[in-house]
Amino acid sequence: MKKIIRVWDLPVRVFHWLLVACLIGSLVSVNLGGNAIEWHAYFGYSILVLLVFRVLWGFIGSTHARFVNFFPSKEKILNYLSGNSPRVLGHNPLGALSVFALLFVLSVQVFTGLFVDDEIAFQGPLAKYIPNFLVSLFSEIHEANQVLIYALISVHIAAILFYKKFKGEDLIKPMLSGDKEIDPSEEADYLPTDLGQPSKDGFLQRTLALILLSVIAVVVGYLITSS
Repeated sequence: MKKIIRVWDLPVRVFHWLLVACLIGSLVSVNLGGNAIEWHAYFGYSILVLLVFRVLWGFIGSTHARFVNFFPSKEKILNYLSGNSPRVLGHNPLGALSVFALLFVLSVQVFTGLFVDDEIAFQGPLAKYIPNFLVSLFSEIHEANQVLIYALISVHIAAILFYKKFKGEDLIKPMLSGDKEIDPSEEADYLPTDLGQPSKDGFLQRTLALILLSVIAVVVGYLITSS
């Protein structure tokens, strides 16, 4: 009988799928152009809220959501590539590297988006507070950074398909259910401390996350509308 361990708490799962939805909405709306650029901005503000939440949750969230528990150090990456590292319930070192890279490029994107000005249909809420040369610089970065976002999303999808086809590991199911199923024959491949630390995902944990997300949304909304 397989051992079921809670890896991803509900706040992490909600963050993940909301981010996916907002990214799709953002990419579709920016390519439609015209009045859809307003929706592009709304999706961008939503991504900003989600990113701030995830960064904070990375310090106060459950076991496998905390950055300290999956930070991809050089040693961990080299051990993983050489096959000398144990299996992990959460992000492996390469997966962790991808997560941090994606969080970084998305942060750059939403930050620069606050200052862009296409001089046609949209001006970021903070563009009026900085010199024109910075507006131009941030607008160029915002445009060029899309390539990195597309690339990292492609790597993310490719990794999911690779693990499913060649390693027989479904990475999507745990992000839906929150649980990872461990066969007794595989337990020796994990560190005992890892198997013994399921993520907390109770009422208090979820309530804290909801309050935190709500406060962030209100603060971001206020700063944007009052600018």
